[in-house]
Amino acid sequence: MMMEVTVRGTRRGRGEREMTALAATAEGERKLRTNREPTKMDAVLLLIMAASGLSAVSSHVPRQYHVVSDLKNMTEAQRYCREKYTDLATIDNMEEMRILNDTADKSKVSNGVWIGLYEDVNSWRWSLSHTSFYKDGETEFRQWWTGEPNNYKNREHCAQMFGDGRWGDNVCKRSFWPVCMDVRGLKVTFVLIETPMTWTEAQSYCRDHHTDLASVRNTAENQEVKDLVPSGGIVWIGLFRDSWKWSDGSNSSFRYWDQGEPDGGSEVCVVANLGRDGKWWDVPCGQKRPFVCYSPLPTTTRQVIKVRLERKDSSLDLNDPAVLEQMLKEFKQRLKDQGVDGDVKLSWRKQSDGKVFHKEEETKKKKKDEL
Repeated sequence: MMMEVTVRGTRRGRGEREMTALAATAEGERKLRTNREPTKMDAVLLLIMAASGLSAVSSHVPRQYHVVSDLKNMTEAQRYCREKYTDLATIDNMEEMRILNDTADKSKVSNGVWIGLYEDVNSWRWSLSHTSFYKDGETEFRQWWTGEPNNYKNREHCAQMFGDGRWGDNVCKRSFWPVCMDVRGLKVTFVLIETPMTWTEAQSYCRDHHTDLASVRNTAENQEVKDLVPSGGIVWIGLFRDSWKWSDGSNSSFRYWDQGEPDGGSEVCVVANLGRDGKWWDVPCGQKRPFVCYSPLPTTTRQVIKVRLERKDSSLDLNDPAVLEQMLKEFKQRLKDQGVDGDVKLSWRKQSDGKVFHKEEETKKKKKDEL
């Protein structure tokens, strides 16, 4: 007799445990015997499971969220999440946002919870990234104007130079004349391009026609570029910074800002207002708030196993629903005994005639007739 068993279960951790064979025979009292020599069924199970193992299929939603009601600042919350779980929450899409918003206890998170999004205001770097171009300390040279960079409304991610040689941050989509540079060995020549461009357009132009947008490595080079800037003018230079980042380093571009947010200044960390609609605000990182951590969901596996049974009692109907149910319970217990933890679900796969079991002779005859 043949049967197919569909096994659905969850297995935790990265390593896969080795599963040994399940032993089972159908007896008159519908119990599985233990501590005996393998029957035909044992041999088939051992062969199939050793050959195929269990394959994992990723779940649609890759994270499990944990809302922590303890009040901590952003840094403390990040440390806690990394110690206890994986990290502060990363959110990839609206579905995950709804799950988080629907499951949170509104009474404990009414004033916003930390998530893993923050603005890295110190991530300034030069468009020309070759390390050989810079001596020690030259990538950190800055000539900011007083109060700059101020990241007004969290939208200023590109650097400009004023006519007096001081720098400021500005919205990258604004248009100014750029200063490009030509690098020939140790010789660097700066070139003013008298065409208004956005910062991104200026970067592309300078790379196509010169070496790159201007890198300013020291006071002498700052004076050279300053000498090119018209009186009262503003030019783009090659300094820029990355904007919003996730604590775990993921590249999710999903955002769910409330109206008027982000509004800039020193507010560079993000909370989700789970007490209302889940919308996000930028706030100072030192505030004490609840927070949301995440951990990976247990992976789900699905395996179809074909087995052969020897029936000792010819009067036993293996297609009896009560018999089928009892055998599933026995299989599930044996799986747990062999180390398969988590939520294990077993079900029978019925064939075209609605039955699970068929005598081998009948099966062979049916296949022969089909041929």
